[in-house]
Amino acid sequence: MFQAETPIEPQAATESTNQMTSGFSTFVSGVKEGDFSAQTWVGFWESVGQPILLAVVLIFVVFLAAGWTRRLVQKAVRRADVEETLARFLANLARYAVLLAGGVAILGTLGIETTSFAAVLAAVGFAIGMAMSGTLGNVASGVMLLLFRPMKVGDVVSAGGVTGKVFEIGLFATVFDTPDNRRIIVPNSTIFDGTIENVSFHDTRRVDVTVGTDYTADIDQTRQILMDTAKACTDVLTDPAPAVVLTELGGSSIDWAVKVWVNAGDFWAVKDQLTRDIKYALDGANIGIPYPQMDIHIDGQVTRA
Repeated sequence: MFQAETPIEPQAATESTNQMTSGFSTFVSGVKEGDFSAQTWVGFWESVGQPILLAVVLIFVVFLAAGWTRRLVQKAVRRADVEETLARFLANLARYAVLLAGGVAILGTLGIETTSFAAVLAAVGFAIGMAMSGTLGNVASGVMLLLFRPMKVGDVVSAGGVTGKVFEIGLFATVFDTPDNRRIIVPNSTIFDGTIENVSFHDTRRVDVTVGTDYTADIDQTRQILMDTAKACTDVLTDPAPAVVLTELGGSSIDWAVKVWVNAGDFWAVKDQLTRDIKYALDGANIGIPYPQMDIHIDGQVTRA
């Protein structure tokens, strides 16, 4: 006949928990009875103090290891010629993985059973996920941004109501540096759910300068002056060639648009110079640039007080 199975021994974590609880109870009871002997303090140290001290040390070590792992992974992926955006994402992911593993180890040190930790974590995660659907949405949007690659680190974009250079695409948010040196953090879902304008995606950009001239000015002469000014502007590309377009016969002016192509890095410098050169060229040809005016007519007699 088969003998009855021997009862399963309690797990080490459970024994540790019972030991801490028993040791703490014994210490409290001894203190209440006025027992401050060395044996009481040694028992408290061995059952409670040492596990807590070890957990504190482990917390410090885990944070150091997480930072070291992040730097190591980032250097490794950079050496593999992985793009900076993905390199930072993988480095942060490795850091979170180390923190999670370290947290489990610390709980085990304190005597908390970790064999069913995964199931508990799944249940807690589900509950938190229901309450923090927006946060999970940010994570999903971050993954989509990395997959579809509408922007990368170093690009100048307009997204989520912000215009600036992309510093980092993280798990939850994207970090921007604005032209006036401000750092703005935008949730990933806000960016992915909206329109993303990648200003620096192409190597070249078009500069448009609009200007209005007097109706008394000759149209052909004005067109030639504007074209000569556009071609003479520094850093303007010849292909595509500059263009001058008569856009509208306005209420008080003939409206023009001067369009030139430049390298993306020269956009603002060329726009500033071209606007200046057009003003001086029209002044030199005695062609006026109208501006809105208001004529006031007073009916009746004006009486001075």
